[in-house]
Amino acid sequence: MSAREEKVELVVKNCGKLLEGPHWDGANDTLIFVDILGNAVHRYHPQTDKLQSVKIDENVGAVVPTKDGRTLIAGRHSFSFLDWTSGKLDQIAAVDSDKPDNRFNDGKCDPAGRFWAGTMGPEKKPAEVLLNQGTMYCLNTDLKVTSHFDQVNISNGLAWSLDHKTMYYIDTLPGYLDAFDYNKETGEIKNRRHILKVPNNEGLLDGMCIDTEGMLWVAMFSKSKVNRYNPNTGEKLKTITLPATNVTSCCFGGKDYDELYVTISAEGISEEELQKQPLAGSIFKVTGLGVRGLPANIFG
Repeated sequence: MSAREEKVELVVKNCGKLLEGPHWDGANDTLIFVDILGNAVHRYHPQTDKLQSVKIDENVGAVVPTKDGRTLIAGRHSFSFLDWTSGKLDQIAAVDSDKPDNRFNDGKCDPAGRFWAGTMGPEKKPAEVLLNQGTMYCLNTDLKVTSHFDQVNISNGLAWSLDHKTMYYIDTLPGYLDAFDYNKETGEIKNRRHILKVPNNEGLLDGMCIDTEGMLWVAMFSKSKVNRYNPNTGEKLKTITLPATNVTSCCFGGKDYDELYVTISAEGISEEELQKQPLAGSIFKVTGLGVRGLPANIFG
């Protein structure tokens, strides 16, 4: 498809503060996502254009569907199952007990159904945090938690290569997109290395997803765009421009996984700046990209 056929459209207007973690729930044809600082989990039904929301009593960093139909979240300090009706949480395991000001930020399931999510330190304002306070955790399918590495600044995007041998990972502040050797059977990761360095004028690497060609789509916080990269060469292949600054994450969805859903934050933007970008804190959909994504891995 030519670039002229690409279309960026608003799908959910002004629905939160710090929108993050979009996942397409293929079993229900819905988009699930979180408002981290608004303490809310959202479920958008494109067929009816309805938004279902549930407030919880803590920050929520990530949400994923599960094989048994329940919804699993990484809240402020813990993994929990969420009851959509009551907003109550059934806690599975808590983390970072020695760091009460930490919180989860972004997470995703791996090809074997484990839920990976990382924490970050206290934040003065967007992208300004106490450094090296976070840890990458994994909730295994037996509901036991393992920690894989620490010294994390802002734990962010995750994706797995098409052959399931590589885990891609973003810690936002250093400006690198990293890769690990990944063992699907054991969940072990090793050999961390930088595969891409992004210039400052491109923005801050945030959430990401992968397409069926093995290319990575990365939200570029502070620069109003999503970039597509070749993880094998580091080449930037495409840029999608959005109508607000703080783009946080993206995922493929829709019946054919050819629609790119994008979350944008309104947090930390001045009142004056919000006048110029009134659609901050909204969800967008990009079509006509000529590529498709993969169904999200689900827990269990």
